[in-house]
Amino acid sequence: MSTTASPSPSATPNAMPRDRLRTLTVRGLQVRVSVRPGAGRLAAEPPLLLCNGIGASLEVLQLLVDALDPDRGVIRFDVPGVGGSPPPPFPYVLATLAPWVSALAGKLGHQEFDVLGLSWGGGLAQQLSVQCRRRVRRLVLVATGTGTLMVPAHPRVLVKMMTPRRHRDPAYARSIAADIYGGSMRRSPERGARLLHAESRAGPRRGYYYQIAAAAGWSSLPFLRMVRQPTLVLAGDDDPIIPLINAKMMARLIPDARLHVYHGGHLGVLTESEELAPVIEEFLADPFGHGVAP
Repeated sequence: MSTTASPSPSATPNAMPRDRLRTLTVRGLQVRVSVRPGAGRLAAEPPLLLCNGIGASLEVLQLLVDALDPDRGVIRFDVPGVGGSPPPPFPYVLATLAPWVSALAGKLGHQEFDVLGLSWGGGLAQQLSVQCRRRVRRLVLVATGTGTLMVPAHPRVLVKMMTPRRHRDPAYARSIAADIYGGSMRRSPERGARLLHAESRAGPRRGYYYQIAAAAGWSSLPFLRMVRQPTLVLAGDDDPIIPLINAKMMARLIPDARLHVYHGGHLGVLTESEELAPVIEEFLADPFGHGVAP
């Protein structure tokens, strides 16, 4: 049975008053979700569904949510096995997760929504845009790539990404933040540790490895030309995990895409959210993204 709860005491102190944490059951799986209803001039607009990076709970996205227009409706969720969502009984792939996420939005009463995918969540967002195309209105891809068929990170970065240790060990997260996240983390690696610990909720290790398995062998390269939604591709010029060339390739292949390159690293949309949230808002306000410079 689905349950609804009042704001959780585990919510971050900066959480907007309208944010509500709840636990739902969607197609037999429990999921922790945070919903900020639209208000004011954006009350009737489809909400922005946020798909998070690997191993990160919905709290990590709070910096971005706070920087967005306060009237914008926002949906965040913990992928099964991450944060406050229990792990599923079996591994999954992005092609099965996408319709489940669409069903989650439907259960919340939204038949149409915009999608923003960060890093691993960008793969899920791409899958949603094609597999559930009638539900997705606009697409924002942040610090993400095309999966197995992409220009990869340096092997020393990939090795560090294969384990959830950085989500569990603050000292280790601080020691590697500059190398794997780049951008402002090079000057302040403690920001990476803070994002992954003080502002995140670790789930079981199994959930992390399920996410890795879900993207294994997956690539959006064969279907990018089938993406019909107006798309904003956001990429940092110092992203060790997703080299910039991948964003440029995606922007060329998606028929109605705009590329915005920012000065920063993999988590720039969080650490520099005050700078990048207006870029996202400008795009969402224009059905064709014409307000964003290519």
